[in-house]
This record gives sequence, structure tokens and C-alpha cells, in this order.
Amino acid sequence: MASPTVFPVAVKGVMPTANGCAVFLGDDGKTFVIYVDHAVGNAIQMSLNGEKKERPLTHDLIGHILTGLGATLEHVVINDVKESTFYARILIKMKNELGQKIVELDARPSDSTVLALAHGRPILVAKKVYDAVEDMSEILERVLKQQAESTDEPEEGFEPEEDDEDK
Repeated sequence: MASPTVFPVAVKGVMPTANGCAVFLGDDGKTFVIYVDHAVGNAIQMSLNGEKKERPLTHDLIGHILTGLGATLEHVVINDVKESTFYARILIKMKNELGQKIVELDARPSDSTVLALAHGRPILVAKKVYDAVEDMSEILERVLKQQAESTDEPEEGFEPEEDDEDK
């Protein structure tokens, strides 16, 4: 049997940093980090918590447009990483009386993650990305443990290596 070319991952944590947020993604075998700006990090956290927003955010608008067009988000794939910058694709299915069409769009992994969470759709990572990223499982466990131990103290953010979007 051939090995899979993509793996399902989940958001394991969102930690504030000095320049944005660290989004920890992974499965039982590995956890990796993508750095995003504060607004997208907050949108990811709100989606994870199932929080309703007073007004629609950009990601909500995109979801409403998809619904209005009769299209559905199939899944997102974090398909590449180059020099610590991650890339993603969004796959959308459109079906009407003429047939079915799959549309694949280039997108930032941060935006893709928010959309996937909001629509309950899978987040996938390409094998080449999964193999290339550093395992950050121990760091995530340590940060979560520190947060649990210091419930009375202000949270300290996870410090990123760089402050660029989707790295």
C-alpha cells in the first residue's frame, strides 16, 4: 500500500507572541508551528471556542459567499513550506444541474485554518511539509504546563523566531 501524500492535522494550541500568535498544528506523531498575526490568531481561537462574533469577520464573509453560491469547502491543504513560509490550498466543490466542479485556490494557511474550523472541514498537511517541519510537541507541552501552573500570574507568550505572517 502506498504511503499517504497528505495527513490530517488539528489545531493543538494558539499562543500569543510579541508579534502575533503561534498556531500549533499536528497529530499524534508531530506538532509544528505557523506564526500568524494577532487578528487571525484571535479568529482561530474564537473558532476553536465556538464563539459567535457580533459582526462577521472576513472569514465569515467568505463562508457566506460560498453558501450563497451553493459551494462547499471540501478541505484545506498546507501544501508547501519554503524558507519558513508556509503555503496552502483551499478546495471548494460546486455542484449544479450541469455537474460538479472542484476549484482549488491559493491561500495563506492562517486564513485556510480559520475557514476549515468554521466549516468543520479537514485541515491536511502534505507529506513533504510534514517531513520538513521541526517537531514542536515538547515545546507545546511545556507552554501548556506553564500556563496551567501559573493561573494567577499573567500569561507569557511563546516567542517566535521571526515575525512574518504564516511562517
